[in-house]
Amino acid sequence: MATVAQKSYTLPALPYGYDALQPYISEELLRIHHTKHHQAYVNGANTILDKLEKARRESTDLDMKAIAKELSFNLGGHELHSIFWQNMAPAGRGGGGQPVGKFADAVRKDYLSFDRFKKEFTQVAVSTEGSGWAAVCYCSDTQKLGVMQIEKHNVNFPPRFPVLMVLDVWEHAYYLDYKNDRAKFVEAFWNIVNWGKVNQWFEAHM
Repeated sequence: MATVAQKSYTLPALPYGYDALQPYISEELLRIHHTKHHQAYVNGANTILDKLEKARRESTDLDMKAIAKELSFNLGGHELHSIFWQNMAPAGRGGGGQPVGKFADAVRKDYLSFDRFKKEFTQVAVSTEGSGWAAVCYCSDTQKLGVMQIEKHNVNFPPRFPVLMVLDVWEHAYYLDYKNDRAKFVEAFWNIVNWGKVNQWFEAHM
């Protein structure tokens, strides 16, 4: 009986060059973040899938609690980074400014102003304990936007809530450029948010 080749996860290409987000994210930082850190989560997820496939073929046992936790961590890292790259764009060429389209309408409805939305998101990002993410999600039940903290890549991840925008606040996301000044990195992020992409995702989940 022929075996079917197992599909694996791959590192997505960036939708811009490594130097495109300067001066807010340097070429060196973006290249390392994408090719080293994101690639590590892709590799980690694929390694676990290989372990699972081998164990099933050979009828051997694994520590499934540890395997499941590790797979969730790596897949969360892969998924969140894939969103992160797309919800940024070069300043003045799709990045920065204020929300657009129906997402802008939702921000005004739920937060009353962009300034209030920006303030709440910034506070969530800056106050994330240790390593994690700030994420804008949408709840179809209440038809409201929400800003949440995701610890690591998979703790407090909101199931069933589409993620529309994320900001990586692990130290590897900013340390080369901003040292330990996370707040300065968060402030810089607003100059490169791709509101067109955020609105596109929002309209797809309304």
